[in-house]
Amino acid sequence: MITCYLRYTIDPYQLAEFEHYAKLWIPLVNRLGGTHHGYFLPHEGANNIALALFSFPSLADYETYRQRMAEDAECRAAFAYAEETRCILSYERSFMRPVF
Repeated sequence: MITCYLRYTIDPYQLAEFEHYAKLWIPLVNRLGGTHHGYFLPHEGANNIALALFSFPSLADYETYRQRMAEDAECRAAFAYAEETRCILSYERSFMRPVF
């Protein structure tokens, strides 16, 4: 299993817009073969950092997801929403493996 860890720098004045964006992606990742573990929004501490975690059985499955995502109309609409609202300033993507 591989887990994608996304660390977003968000516009704190666009928190509602980012939350909407997050809610768009959870079912999309799940529909395209992943398991979304949720988004984590600012509460205490930094007001401009948000996280997301989702897993795939392998890195190859993640790469298949990326290809399918690029062709999916709902995914493209979610990306367009983020661009229109400018709720995401930047992001970092890392891959981790769980230890149980």
